[in-house]
Amino acid sequence: MDKSDGKKSGGSSGRQGGNSGRKSSGRQGGNGDRRASGRQGGNYRKKSFSRGNAPIRKAAPRRTGTPGLIRLNKYIANAGICSRREADTYIAAGNVTVNGKTITEMGYKVQPTDEVRFDGRLLQRERKEYVLLNKPRNFITTTRDEKGRRTVMELISRASNARLVPVGRLDRNTTGLLLFTNDGELAKKLTHPKHGVRKIYHVELDKTFKSADLGKLREGLELEDGRIEVDEASYIDGASKKEVGVELHSGRNRIVRRIFEHLGYQVVKLDRVVLAGLTKKDLPRGHWRHLTEQEVINLRMIQ
Repeated sequence: MDKSDGKKSGGSSGRQGGNSGRKSSGRQGGNGDRRASGRQGGNYRKKSFSRGNAPIRKAAPRRTGTPGLIRLNKYIANAGICSRREADTYIAAGNVTVNGKTITEMGYKVQPTDEVRFDGRLLQRERKEYVLLNKPRNFITTTRDEKGRRTVMELISRASNARLVPVGRLDRNTTGLLLFTNDGELAKKLTHPKHGVRKIYHVELDKTFKSADLGKLREGLELEDGRIEVDEASYIDGASKKEVGVELHSGRNRIVRRIFEHLGYQVVKLDRVVLAGLTKKDLPRGHWRHLTEQEVINLRMIQ
């Protein structure tokens, strides 16, 4: 019998289900060494890590920790010192202590009761907030008025849940930039005369401002409470000679109005257009906005 007939009638190979040659594989339901998988109806289930058949791993126990924990860099940022990224640099440099111990570990967390100091100064956890308002007329710059008059606090009532207070003041009929914050240290800096915070006002007078009086203003004036000097004064470009721009650092009460009254003029409109480098750009009258991180940093850099 030739080989071709042997393949047809002889012992079939394991591939055809015979008993000779290679045994049937488990995939075909044979009785060989490899057992049928569960997909083919056998009792053996092959390990598979696809489509949800992966072994169930026990979850690592969760760290409950202490309620109220906060990362140290965030604590420092909330205290108004610097940004979180900068805080990491200060932490690594050893500028920060927690309960008297210098901390240089990144990701370190503190509790509400911990005493955190930056360069020896005790920090407060409350997040510092800064809101800039373009104040309209007929609002009093105070947190509350016993006479029931409208205050600037009404205009920023939705800006924050923190207790914000105005930095300095604007008269009832004066418009323009007014800053609010709960950062007492910065507020003190911006209002203290020695820091000379830059302010620019757009003044509209009841009559033409004489060039001779402009010269007097630039030279400085003697008022009843002492000498006052402006940093710059000029006519407003493209406007009548009734409108003057005045830059000064003084924070004395009603100083701009008193300057022009001393020279024989009445101020019809007074608008603060620049405050410590902040401007009214994209801030309509009666609206407010939060300061950017960079603006806050710039304010803190004022010497």
